Amino acid sequence: EDGPLRHKLQECDVETRVMELSSRVVGTRKDTLGVRSLLQVSTIFRMLAYCRRLARFCQTRDIDIVHTNSLKADLFGGVAAVLARRPVIWHVRDRIADDYLPSPVVIAFRWLCRILPTHVIAISNATLETLHLPSTQATVVHDGVIDHGHSHNRDSQNKSVQSGIVEAGALIGIIGRVTRWKGQHIFLQAAAQVQQQFPQTRFRIIGASLFGEEEYQAELERMVEELGLCDCVEFTGFVPDVLDHLQELDILVHASITSEPFGLVVAEGMMAAKPVVATKGGGVLEVVQDGVTGRLVPMGDADAMAEALKELLAKPEAAHAMGRAGQKRVQEHFTIELTVNRIQQLYDTVWQRWSSSRGS
Repeated sequence: EDGPLRHKLQECDVETRVMELSSRVVGTRKDTLGVRSLLQVSTIFRMLAYCRRLARFCQTRDIDIVHTNSLKADLFGGVAAVLARRPVIWHVRDRIADDYLPSPVVIAFRWLCRILPTHVIAISNATLETLHLPSTQATVVHDGVIDHGHSHNRDSQNKSVQSGIVEAGALIGIIGRVTRWKGQHIFLQAAAQVQQQFPQTRFRIIGASLFGEEEYQAELERMVEELGLCDCVEFTGFVPDVLDHLQELDILVHASITSEPFGLVVAEGMMAAKPVVATKGGGVLEVVQDGVTGRLVPMGDADAMAEALKELLAKPEAAHAMGRAGQKRVQEHFTIELTVNRIQQLYDTVWQRWSSSRGS
């Protein structure tokens, strides 16, 4: 469907076409998928018609490689590429596991992974492990982040270290869609404990609820009142660019209660030289080095999160060192330039193999 991304792409002189999908299919969320939703006759007809349109587009525009992002795109783009006789790369950004998706979807997607895509890109080793694919059919390419340059951030952190973030009143934030599995309720429970020992600390929840999850947002707002945090917790709602908010934070928290496929916001926080307190699991374990670039705590454990935060608040010099170590790690392993280069190499490899297999 249409949206602001199209305008941004066109501003960069990227040819962009919007081929709208049925609103009934667009509105389907991954956690509500099931056999019944996939096997509705009307839905099947819409899906097949859409795949045929995509296939015709690939043929008339002489597309060489189809690259899909997200579960729905994998399905539509995969079928369309087969119809158009084009190689297709699935970019898998979800852990295909029972704790992340309904079981029927897990079984179906793992099976389709073996027959539809020419090659699969997984955004982390944790994601790749859930696909059960041979190494010859899949490649891990971590998502990359942009180094915006953080001279202002370095100045503010140096000031924090000199004066002590305890006295200055630290700002601790969590960034992401407001949804239960992202663990904003755990963040608030930990905040209540931190605030008792460090009463000047402030907390910020950056992001908004989507896809009919407004009740969870209301639950969080009630929690703030019940925990007595009204004077120190801020909800920003949706923000188009989180960079400014990220720069203002002293500590970034990742509180997901289900393992993340990668944890891009964690890498972004580390690139901004922020010490990170994150939950153990999924792709986050490939980014954060516990005790070096941040602290890792068990998922769903507000007490452990609070203790890690209090440790960083009490030792600002150590927190600053973690932030700097995190920035160095991301600059060496998780930049957008590395991501682009690896995907470009994969394009070349897939295309060469595809051409050779057809004798062209």
